[in-house]
Amino acid sequence: MLDVRRLRLLRELARRGTIAAVAEALSFSPSAVSQQLGVLEREAGLPLLERTGRRVRLTPAGQNLVRHAEAVLERLEQADADLAEARSGLAGGLRIGAFPTATRAIVPAALVALARRHPALEPMVSETDPAAVAHALRAGDLDVALVHEYDFVPTPDEPGLATEPLYREAMYLAAPVTDPERTGPGAGPDSGPDSGPDSGADQRAVLRTYADAPWITATPGTLCRAMTVRACQAAGFTPRVRHQVDEFATVLALVAAGQGVAVVPQLGVAGPADPAVGLTRLLMERRTKVAFRSGAATHPAVAAFGAALREALPPELAGSRGGM
Repeated sequence: MLDVRRLRLLRELARRGTIAAVAEALSFSPSAVSQQLGVLEREAGLPLLERTGRRVRLTPAGQNLVRHAEAVLERLEQADADLAEARSGLAGGLRIGAFPTATRAIVPAALVALARRHPALEPMVSETDPAAVAHALRAGDLDVALVHEYDFVPTPDEPGLATEPLYREAMYLAAPVTDPERTGPGAGPDSGPDSGPDSGADQRAVLRTYADAPWITATPGTLCRAMTVRACQAAGFTPRVRHQVDEFATVLALVAAGQGVAVVPQLGVAGPADPAVGLTRLLMERRTKVAFRSGAATHPAVAAFGAALREALPPELAGSRGGM
């Protein structure tokens, strides 16, 4: 009989490519991972792995077994959901991953609603960049998470994971106000978050206005950083990055100080307007989804958290769920 824990290791190896990466992700030693995969090969009765230098490649039999492993793990998630449904009341821990703007603007109100309906449930929130969510869910470090994608950074399909749409946000070009009498991009708060879609009618032209300006982006390896760089490249230039900051309130403070320009999402510019920052609506969007392991959509705790999130959406986002 094949061991489910070893099948999970094989699935992770198929995604990560090296035993060292699997060991780091799952908090094992590389020798322990190698040993368990060796046992799995003996259980299977034929080679599952081929070593090519420092990397390990799955044999055709190994690749086929990974497909079966995905189906087995999904059914186990469904079984866990059914068992949870049969219990009276939700209790225990629920590990939640969320990116900073959602953690600040949506998650607290959702937790209040969740506690009101399920007081024995213990939600535990960890700020997690969407780029790291897939591994954290598959490794069992998270049960549910908020992820986002941008027009220029679509989310790849992740084996073993499923998502449900939550809301969409507009994106804005934030630039210092240098002349309150000037009109156009970055001129002042007249082009703020309430501007209509027409204010972003020529996104490439808006971005090219600042082709020679210093830029403020998120840190390397994040989706936010990739979004800004790719949007600028689509407009015909590569941004000259001066500051690398992940927190949008700090980004806007740097813009107000004349330190550069940035692309920020709608939730990132929520709150009192800063007259030193001009905002121009772009055509891009950020789309946020709820992510969980395949088969866990009907788990009562996951479903309850999703319902609480939708109830907690700010009015400006509550009508943006369709068409995602």
